[in-house]
Amino acid sequence: MDFQIVALVIAAIVLVFIIRSLKVVPQQNAWVVERLGRFHAVLNPGLNILVPFIDRVAYKHSLKEIPLDVPSQVCITKDNTQLAVDGILYFQVTDPMRASYGSSNYIIAITQLAQTTLRSVIGKMELDKTFEEREAINVAVVNALDEAALNWGVKVLRYEIKDLTPPNEILRAMQAQITAEREKRALIAASEGRKQEQINIAEGERQAFINKSEGERQAEINIAQGQAAAIVAVADATAEAIRKIASAIQQPGGTEAVNLKVAEKAVEAYAQLAQKNNTMIVPGNMTEVSALIGTAMTLMKGATPSGR
Repeated sequence: MDFQIVALVIAAIVLVFIIRSLKVVPQQNAWVVERLGRFHAVLNPGLNILVPFIDRVAYKHSLKEIPLDVPSQVCITKDNTQLAVDGILYFQVTDPMRASYGSSNYIIAITQLAQTTLRSVIGKMELDKTFEEREAINVAVVNALDEAALNWGVKVLRYEIKDLTPPNEILRAMQAQITAEREKRALIAASEGRKQEQINIAEGERQAFINKSEGERQAEINIAQGQAAAIVAVADATAEAIRKIASAIQQPGGTEAVNLKVAEKAVEAYAQLAQKNNTMIVPGNMTEVSALIGTAMTLMKGATPSGR
């Protein structure tokens, strides 16, 4: 029995030694080992062997990206306006040894530094700029934290502002300003619409007047061209008639025919004057009338034999 008890005790001691000697580190984790109270090594993911009762795991760090909520705080802007700001910080442990011994609590250190840096950055800006320059604020906080966090074995990846909350009276003033700006834009849009409407009406009237004047001008041109064509046609007909008359005169007996025609017209004219007027019109030189009649009779007598 004593031998069995001793064997059990020895087996238990061996089991304890094995348990304390073998350490399995999960993926994306790093464990810091101290040997007799001093830093010894960093255990990588996988199976690791320690010296029991001499080595111990002092710190365990996750190498994953860690989100850290930065508590809300009141910041004073350049134009002396209070502004409540809160955000979220993303960091990652890159040096487990420094993360273990560089600071007593690197999470608290990062949080406090993020708050003080944020107050400093916002204090250099006016209220309106803080809403417009959120990206610049984020970059400034990350740069300041990343430089200081090197001694803590931590890499600050990014910082994002979640909320910027001014006091209620400032919110009401901003809302009134936004409302006024929208009303102003509405009025400007309406006036621009009326202006464009007037421009379109004026342009339409101008184009209509131009079209009307062009139509009238074209009509006058067409009328003038028609009249010119008519005059040319009449002139051509007259010229053709004159040419035919001249050609007829040059024929045998043409001169006598012309004289006869003139005499007939003269006699007809005197006859018409006598019919239309109560007063008898007598030519001043009666010999001209008798000569004209005689010429006509002579021509008629001469024309009769030629006709035969």
